[in-house]
Amino acid sequence: MAVGVIGAGAWGTALAQMLASDGRDVLLWALEAEVVTEINTAHRNSLYLPSAELAPGVRATGDLADLGGCDTLLAVTPAQHLAGIVAKLSHPPRDLVLCSKGIEAGTGRMMNDVAAEVAVDSAIAILSGPTFAHEVAAGLPTAVTLACSGGEAQWDRLSPVIARPQFRPYYSDDVIGAEIGGAVKNVLAIACGVVDGLGLGQNARAALIARGYAEMQRFGDALGAQRVTLAGLSGLGDLVLTCSSTSSRNFSLGKALGEGRSAVELMADRRTVAEGAHTAPVLRELAHRHGARMPIVEAVNMLLEGADARSVVAGLLSRPLKAE
Repeated sequence: MAVGVIGAGAWGTALAQMLASDGRDVLLWALEAEVVTEINTAHRNSLYLPSAELAPGVRATGDLADLGGCDTLLAVTPAQHLAGIVAKLSHPPRDLVLCSKGIEAGTGRMMNDVAAEVAVDSAIAILSGPTFAHEVAAGLPTAVTLACSGGEAQWDRLSPVIARPQFRPYYSDDVIGAEIGGAVKNVLAIACGVVDGLGLGQNARAALIARGYAEMQRFGDALGAQRVTLAGLSGLGDLVLTCSSTSSRNFSLGKALGEGRSAVELMADRRTVAEGAHTAPVLRELAHRHGARMPIVEAVNMLLEGADARSVVAGLLSRPLKAE
């Protein structure tokens, strides 16, 4: 079965490396011509994943038409560019696995809805969980949620394609729950980074993770997600990872905000995408629309709009006391 990956950023490259770890050939589409050349000649992607020496089976292309022969495609483009890139596929695959985490700005649509509109003949799945790219590329163990819109029949097709000894997928049919976990945790990771940047301590970060998880559950309830999904790898598992390390782009963004740098400066300076910054405004809008209380998400939006970090934290701490 031919497998391709759309997007040669750190995560897309790591997934291609993981899929090729058993000798499989994997075709990786990259936007930048220099990335294509380096992968094919030196088996490296020094721009996005410099730590990894890529397997011989990873081959790069800059032409989306080359992916036409792939039965399975993993889409790892930034969430805001998913629709435009998938729409350019001349032959959409039987199975399209979405690996980007976010909500489409302007429309409030989850990635599965975006993809289903432009790849009408593909069965959509969501791959999400605690996965730092450099660790996956190095073959370190992790587990993920693979949520299949096509149910167990799609799982039976995809799980042998994706599973490796050090990369263990778990089945779910809750596509919306898997997406919510991945999107919301990016915003909460910014908040945790702010706590770190302000030097507020481990207690504060643990409390924020717990209260952020409560917000994730409330939002999931409003949109029909299953709580068991949000308590699993794509929700709580990914939340704990992303809120605990500067290896997370979103955490690093929040840490810099807490240290006093401006959001405008930070977003202009970043070659890689801190997806939570794009997700935060639309998540706030959706939460308002569905009546889900998300004060931490509100606070992150204030920070991204230029508010002083210490003042925003003080506002959170002065909210009325209530039952947990």
